[in-house]
Amino acid sequence: MKPTPILDTIKRPEDVAKLDSEQKKQLADELREFIVDRVSKNGGHLASSLGVVDLTIALLSEFEPPHDQIVWDVGHQAYAYKLLTGRKDKFDTLRQYGGIAGFPKISESEYDAFGVGHSSTSVSAALGLLRAKKLKGDDGHVIAVIGDGAMTGGMAFEGLNDTGHFSENLTVILNDNQMSIDKNVGGLSRALANLRSSTKYIKAKSRVERVLLHIPLIGKPIARFIRMIKTWFRLLIRRNTPVIFEDLGFQYFGPFDGHNIPLLRKKLRIAKAIDGPVLIHIITKKGKGYKLAEENPSSYHGVSPFDKEKGVQPSTTKTFTNCFSDSVVRIGEKYENVVAICAAMMTSTGLANFRKHMKLRFFDVGIAEEHAVTMAAGMAVNGFVPVVALYSTFAQRAYDQLLHDVCLQNLHVVLALDRAGIVGADGMTHQGIYDISMMLSMPNVTMLSPCNFAELDRMLEYAVHDAKGLVAVRYPRGGQSEILAGIPSSDGIAPRVIREGSDVAILSLGVMCEQALLAADELEKNGIHARVIDVRCVKPCDISTWKELLSGISDVVTIEDGLAQAGFGSYLLSLLEEEGEMSHIRHYQSLGVSDHPLTAGNRALLMEKEKMDDKAIVETILSWY
Repeated sequence: MKPTPILDTIKRPEDVAKLDSEQKKQLADELREFIVDRVSKNGGHLASSLGVVDLTIALLSEFEPPHDQIVWDVGHQAYAYKLLTGRKDKFDTLRQYGGIAGFPKISESEYDAFGVGHSSTSVSAALGLLRAKKLKGDDGHVIAVIGDGAMTGGMAFEGLNDTGHFSENLTVILNDNQMSIDKNVGGLSRALANLRSSTKYIKAKSRVERVLLHIPLIGKPIARFIRMIKTWFRLLIRRNTPVIFEDLGFQYFGPFDGHNIPLLRKKLRIAKAIDGPVLIHIITKKGKGYKLAEENPSSYHGVSPFDKEKGVQPSTTKTFTNCFSDSVVRIGEKYENVVAICAAMMTSTGLANFRKHMKLRFFDVGIAEEHAVTMAAGMAVNGFVPVVALYSTFAQRAYDQLLHDVCLQNLHVVLALDRAGIVGADGMTHQGIYDISMMLSMPNVTMLSPCNFAELDRMLEYAVHDAKGLVAVRYPRGGQSEILAGIPSSDGIAPRVIREGSDVAILSLGVMCEQALLAADELEKNGIHARVIDVRCVKPCDISTWKELLSGISDVVTIEDGLAQAGFGSYLLSLLEEEGEMSHIRHYQSLGVSDHPLTAGNRALLMEKEKMDDKAIVETILSWY
């Protein structure tokens, strides 16, 4: 890697402001080189972070964190910000267990104004920060940086609407790296844009309005007439590109080159001088400075470690997502009433092939999980079976829609929950450990958890063709091991014994069957014969079936890739106690994730730390003998 002499001198944000223009340009190059080098070794969100390097330098040149507070929407583009706010020496630990987070995190640094990870929250959070500052008499600025993808989320517009309505002094930066932008029309349009974004114009406009509003009788009508003429003239020039942000109460500037640091600094200075909300629209290139990422930004959004010279190579390992992709195409071709829905993650959730084969029955609604679920409910009313594919962590955003619009009306919707369980490096905001608890709290729900590819394929068929109500099928990131592949599939969705034993029962959920079978092998060496039961169906629970499966067993362990205290194990225990079926049970222990935010780290390491791997199962059971 090339030396980074200027980056090495930056210890805090004010060091950036002291650099001259040429040094800042060199700093941008060094940041990109550094980020590519480190992410290629550890993995992470690359393309987005490269795109905002220049913006980050401009922000730290004009504002003074932590007194001024910057909120990064989603946060995966904040790598340069972390490097320039005192975390360069720790950057090798990014997304590692005990290291710095892949997203802004309040507990990590005083410069991280708000913890983020999910989309479209920045404007609301920034407005809250700003209003709190005003109540305390703090004159610091607040800036929200929101990406164009996040603008598809309804919460972003809730925040914009509230900000504009009360004319708050909030600066919003729209980082646009994908939207197609209409060209300005001729020289007059450019002249108007320059005029409207100049400090002289803004000061003159304010003075004229103040004078007119103090002229008795005719002042207010004249001011309204001038505003009307201004609006009419702007719409005449830009009739094909109306600026919705101005209708929401913002002063809108842009679009501007998001890689021109001096220009960005000028616009930020203007924003600081304005009394009221401002939206600055900048155009950036995702993957800027790394040719491979510029040419194929989607492949470099989130990456595993890779050779930076050769670039990211396609994986040849089949995953649960690949299996889902094949299955949903097969099922869609078989049943013409099946439709597929995703929230801006067509490729990541495995729906690209469905769209290719059945384009008219595919719907990508943008980063709008709430809308996706309620739209699915509407389609279900009119006779279709929607398959909504979401990452487990993002399904949380649609809790009310799942409950209110789907479950309470008992509508047939299939929810494919990818990345369920411990995900790993993305940390606490992206762990898929809450879906079981969420589904257990809702009526008219069937929740299935396949242990391998064959079971996933069969369960999806069941979910579409045989089930009713909301059917959630949860499956993990990654592939299946040889142990999991060796578990035979069987008809139905009822729990089944996959290893006989008479001393203790290990009830395993989904891919945790592997840990259960490994534990059973170790217990056998100690003379303890373990019965391993593949739970398969989390909800509903047929107590008569469980009574039969646990016959003759006095010791029970449940193991699941979710919360131990609010998951399947505790749910089954409560049902067994209600039915008086616990009298013959001597020990009952639920293993899973503890009740705390689960940090970033390797999946195997996190399972060990949470005491939910095969060794922990063996240790728990041996303690009873």
